[in-house]
Amino acid sequence: MTLFTADWSPLGKKEYYRRTELYSIEWGEQLNLSDYIVAAGQFGGPVAIVRDDKQIQRVQFSGKPVIYIFSSCGQAISSIKWKSGRLIHMAWSSTEELVCVQDDGGVLLYDLFGNHQSAFSMSQEAKDTKVLECKIFNGNYGTGIAILTGSYRIFLTNNIKDPRVRRLAEIPGLEAPPSSWAVVVEDRESKVYVACEAWLYRLDQSERRCIQMNPSFDSPINAIIEIAVSWDGQHIALFSDSGALWTGSSDLEKKYCEFDTKCKSRPQQLVWCGTGAVIGYWQNILLLVGMEKDWINYVMDTPVFLIPELDGVRIIGNMTHEFLQKVPDAVSEIFRIGSLAPGALLLEASKEFQRKSHKADEYIRMIREKDQLEIAVQQCIQAAAHETLPTTQKMLLRAASFGKCFVPEMDSETFVKVCQNLRVLNAIRDHAVGLPLSWMQLEYLTIPMLLDRLVLRRLYCLAIRICQYLKVPDMQGASRILKHWACSKVRQTQLDDDKVAKQIANKLGFNPGISYSEIATEAVEHGHTQLAIKLLDFEPRASEQVPLLMKLKQNPQAMSKAIESGDSDLVYSVILHLRDTMTAGEFHMTIRNFPEAYSLFLKFCKEQDLERLRDMFYQEDDYGNEANCRVMESYLTARIERRISCLKCASEGYRKAKNEFSATQTEDEIKLIKYQTKLEEKYVEQKFLDLSLHQTIQQLLIDKLHKLADELRKEFKVPDKRFWWLKITVLAETGDWLELDKFSKYKKSPIGYEPFVDVCLKNGNKYEAQKYASKVRDENKVKYYIKVGLLEEAAKVAFEQKNKMALDMVQSQCGIMNRALAEKINSMKAQLG
Repeated sequence: MTLFTADWSPLGKKEYYRRTELYSIEWGEQLNLSDYIVAAGQFGGPVAIVRDDKQIQRVQFSGKPVIYIFSSCGQAISSIKWKSGRLIHMAWSSTEELVCVQDDGGVLLYDLFGNHQSAFSMSQEAKDTKVLECKIFNGNYGTGIAILTGSYRIFLTNNIKDPRVRRLAEIPGLEAPPSSWAVVVEDRESKVYVACEAWLYRLDQSERRCIQMNPSFDSPINAIIEIAVSWDGQHIALFSDSGALWTGSSDLEKKYCEFDTKCKSRPQQLVWCGTGAVIGYWQNILLLVGMEKDWINYVMDTPVFLIPELDGVRIIGNMTHEFLQKVPDAVSEIFRIGSLAPGALLLEASKEFQRKSHKADEYIRMIREKDQLEIAVQQCIQAAAHETLPTTQKMLLRAASFGKCFVPEMDSETFVKVCQNLRVLNAIRDHAVGLPLSWMQLEYLTIPMLLDRLVLRRLYCLAIRICQYLKVPDMQGASRILKHWACSKVRQTQLDDDKVAKQIANKLGFNPGISYSEIATEAVEHGHTQLAIKLLDFEPRASEQVPLLMKLKQNPQAMSKAIESGDSDLVYSVILHLRDTMTAGEFHMTIRNFPEAYSLFLKFCKEQDLERLRDMFYQEDDYGNEANCRVMESYLTARIERRISCLKCASEGYRKAKNEFSATQTEDEIKLIKYQTKLEEKYVEQKFLDLSLHQTIQQLLIDKLHKLADELRKEFKVPDKRFWWLKITVLAETGDWLELDKFSKYKKSPIGYEPFVDVCLKNGNKYEAQKYASKVRDENKVKYYIKVGLLEEAAKVAFEQKNKMALDMVQSQCGIMNRALAEKINSMKAQLG
C-alpha cells in the first residue's frame, strides 16, 4: 500500500491529507503568477489572469491590460482587451461568468469567451469616493458583491443578476480602512465581519445595525489582519498580527482552537481546506492547521494561488495544478499501512483471486467471520469514487464486484451509479476538457449543472454523449443542449443564413423540447432577421411561431400559419395586430385574401365594431348587409332622430339590394317609432318606444285606449284574427267583461267563439264563459258545454246530433248529483238504438 500513501501527510494521529497533481499546466508562455491578479472558479472552473498594476515595473507590458481566460489545465479559452476603468478585483460567479469590479463601483460581467453580458453600478457614493476593496461571494440567491468605499462604508448586493444594492450600517469611530473584513452567508442572509484593529464588528443586512463581537484570543493581539470563511459559511478563521490563528463557528460562539503560526506578517492567502483545516500561504510556504492544533508544512517551488473547494483546496502554480484534500475515510481505511479494515481485506482477496491463489478464500473467511462483507463492498465502492486514477478505480471496483458475489441480496444500484459517474468524471477530467471535479463536488453540483457547464464551454458533443450514457430524458438532456448549440450558431455573424438554417434543422429535427421560436428569437436579437424567418418554418407550434412572425412584420405568413393551426384565438390575434398596424385600406386589401380570417373579422365586428363592419360592406358594395348594420346601429342609440335616420338609410340600402320586403318592413318600423313618439308625448307616464307593434297594441288595450288600438291596427294592416285574439286575451286578463261582451257583438268573430270561452275559463270566470258557449261551432258545442258545466245542454246537443260517443262523454261527467241526467242520457242512447 506504500505506493498509494506516498503523497499522504499525517495531521495528528487519525487524519491524513494528500496532494494530487491534476494537470501539468501549459499557459502557452512562461508566466510568474506573482506578477498577475488571478481569479479561478470553484468546481474546477476556469482561470482568469491579468497583470497586477502593483507589479508593473517587473512586467514588460504597455497599453491597456488584457485579461486572459484559461481552462483548469491551462488551455487558452479567450481574452478580453480591457478598455474600461481601473480594475481592482475579479472573480467567477456561480454560473461561471467573470465578474470584474472597477474602482468607480462599476461591475461588468463576461462569459467564458470574453463576450460582454451585462453591467451595473454599486452606488453613486462608490463612484464619488472610489472603491478600496471588494469581496465576491456565493449564497442562496446566487453570486453577490460587497465593496468598501473611500468613505469606509460597505455596500452589498446578494445577486448580480438582480442587483439591489444596500448600504450596511456604519461602524462607529471608523476613520481608516479596516484591518480586514469578510462576508458570511447564513441561510438567506448575508453578514459582514469587519475588523478594526483588535475589535470585530458584525454588520447585519436585514437589521441594519452594527454589533460588536468578542472572539476569545488566548494571547493579546493588536489587530485581526485576515479573515477566512469556510465554503459552507459555518466556520471562520481569524489571523492576528501576533501570528495567532483562531478558528471557530461563524457566529464566534464556539472556539475550535488557537494556533501560533510563529509568523506575524499577513498571509498572501488564508482559506479553508474543506471544513476541517485552514491553509495559510506565505512566500512559497503553505501551512495547514487542523482543529486540534496539528499542522502540516508544505514548501512550494513557485508562487501559487489557492482556490477553496467544498472538500479541499486547488493549488495553481506556474507549472502545475494540484488538489490538496483530506484523505476520504474509505480511502484511508483501505490503503492505510497495516489496515485490517473490511475493505482492505476485500481488496487483498480480490488481488489473490486474480493471481488464482487460495489466500483469497482465507481473506473472504476473515471478513465473513466478522459479518462485514457488505461493509467491505461499500468501502471499496466509496474509495473508488474518491480516486482520480482510472487504474485505482478499476482495482477497487473489481474488488467490490468480487465481494458482491458473496452477498447476492445486496442492492447493485450504488455500484452501478458509481461506475457510471466515474466514467463521466474521467471524461471531463481529461486534459482536452479540463474540469477536475471530485466525487463530492459532482454530488453537490449534480449532473444537470455539470451539463450546463459543458454547454457554457461549447462542449456540446460531450454533453450529449453523457446524456445518452446516463439516459437523461431528452427534454432535460439532448434537446436542451441542442437548443443551446443552435443559439450559439445563430450568434455567428459570418455564416450564410440558408446554410445555418439547414444545419440547425438537420441537427435538431423535431425532437421533443426543441423550440425553434426561441432560437429564432436569439437570431433576431443578434440582427439575423432572415435567418429567424427561415427557422420559424420548422416550428411545429403555431402559438410560438405566429407572434414572432408578426414581430418580424411577416404578416401574410403569420396569418397563413394561424389559419392552418385552426386556432381561432390565434387568428384573431393576427387580425387585431393587422388592424392596429395598418391603414384601413391596407388592412381591407390584406384580409380579403384570407376568407377564413375575413369571416372571423366580420363576426368580431358584428359584436364589437359595427361602424367598421358597415364600412367593409360599403367597400364591397354589399348593400343588404350594410343595411343590416344600419338597423343594428339604430337600436344602439337612444336618440330617436338618429334611430330614424339609420332606419331610413337601411331602407334605401334594402331597395338598392332589391329586397322590397325588408325595405317595407323598415319603413313600417319608422312609422311605428313616430307613432310611439306621439303616444309618449300624449301619455307621459306610459312608455311605448322600443315596443313591437304587437306589444304597442297590447299596451293600448290594457290602458283601455280601444279607439287608438283600432286605428293602429288599421294603419299597419294587422290581420283581424291576430287583432281579435290579442284583444279578447287582454280584456279577459284585465277583467273587462262588459267590453268583452260588447266586442263579441261588434261583428261576427273571425276566430270563432271558442277563444272567448277559453279566455274566460283561463281567467276564472265560468259564468261569462257560459254566455259564449252557445255561439261556438256545432262540432265543438258538446265539448264546450261540458267545459262550462252545462251538461244538460251538452246531452241535448249530442242527442240532436245523434252522437252516441258524445252522450257517453257527457254521461262520464255526471256525478252523484246528476243521477237524473244520467238516466235521461241512458234513455236517449236507447232511443238511438
